[in-house]
Amino acid sequence: MVKSLSNKLPTYFSRLSIILPLFHTLKRNQASNFSSYDPKMASMCNLISSSSTSVLRWNHDVFLSFRGEDTRYKFTDHLYAALVNKGIRTFRDDKLKRGEEIAPLLLKVIEESRLSIVVFSENYASSRWCLDELVKIMECRQKIRQILVPIFYHVDPSDLRTQKGSFEKSFASHERHGRDSKEKIQRWRAALTEASNLSGWHLFEG
Repeated sequence: MVKSLSNKLPTYFSRLSIILPLFHTLKRNQASNFSSYDPKMASMCNLISSSSTSVLRWNHDVFLSFRGEDTRYKFTDHLYAALVNKGIRTFRDDKLKRGEEIAPLLLKVIEESRLSIVVFSENYASSRWCLDELVKIMECRQKIRQILVPIFYHVDPSDLRTQKGSFEKSFASHERHGRDSKEKIQRWRAALTEASNLSGWHLFEG
């Protein structure tokens, strides 16, 4: 379907048709090897990568949001390498200095990204930084039609939707510490619920 539509969509959507086959490969190989494309898939990816040009307003093709302690040295590293190797300009925030609040620079990077990939993992909601990223991503999705690709990594979307399991524990901790207003916590909850209702990829192994 992606292949048949790629010539009819705006140029920036052709980047998405590179990402989608990567995920299909991921589901087969359980994140262990992103290089085992079949010839037709590799040919399509290379053709799109070489022929596509980004819309000038987007400084990044992909913004990658993830909880480092859950996925950095497993899934996310493989995904990031696969995207970069295909010429997809991908930003991940692990090189920025962390502070108490999300950096204005990072908010700007999110705004300048055509697509966001959010890797929802067990401890994603324990990070105030990740939740702030998600709120901004959902805002950009509504205001500038940014594409959001959710990946549910070892979590069930229903747990995000209802904030149960590890997500319930994370929010209980945020509320107990009292560092954030009720309004801000509600925005986090709303963003998680909205994201959980989007079509994405479910990975329970790897």
